[in-house]
Amino acid sequence: MSELTLTVMRLGFLAVLWLFVIVAVQVIRSDLFGTRVTQRGSRRTANDARPPQARQNAAAPPQQRQQPGRQRRGAPTKLVVSEGSLTGTTVALQGQTITLGRAHDSTIVLDDDYASSRHARIYPDRDGQWIVEDLGSTNGTYLDRTRLTTPTPVPLGAPIRIGKTVIELRK
Repeated sequence: MSELTLTVMRLGFLAVLWLFVIVAVQVIRSDLFGTRVTQRGSRRTANDARPPQARQNAAAPPQQRQQPGRQRRGAPTKLVVSEGSLTGTTVALQGQTITLGRAHDSTIVLDDDYASSRHARIYPDRDGQWIVEDLGSTNGTYLDRTRLTTPTPVPLGAPIRIGKTVIELRK
């Protein structure tokens, strides 16, 4: 074996070894300090003095705009975390998809060891009904003690369990 080939192999091995050390340090750091939970809330600026319903209708695409008072009776208006580390967190349902998981860009960032990065999503269908879908998580998403395998409609008040976190749709 030539000296050049041996040197290249040594440098390659050294690079792989350093890559392993860096990844191991990052994993240990995330285990020690956990994931950062960011609170997301809508901040009202001084320039926007319109009522919340007018701001919502202006921001929604034309096919999702709703006239005040035209919302379906009995339809949920908020998503509430009822158990887990985020108990009491509320997200207003405004026709947008809500993502759940450990990823920082999720709508609800779960600090739960049993949650995947992209665990589940909740979205409205064309009939105004809300659907929950598991996004291929390892530990699964449960609706009323039933593990989800397909996108499933969520009844009002039915518990959605992701690890130790329980979420419900409420009026």
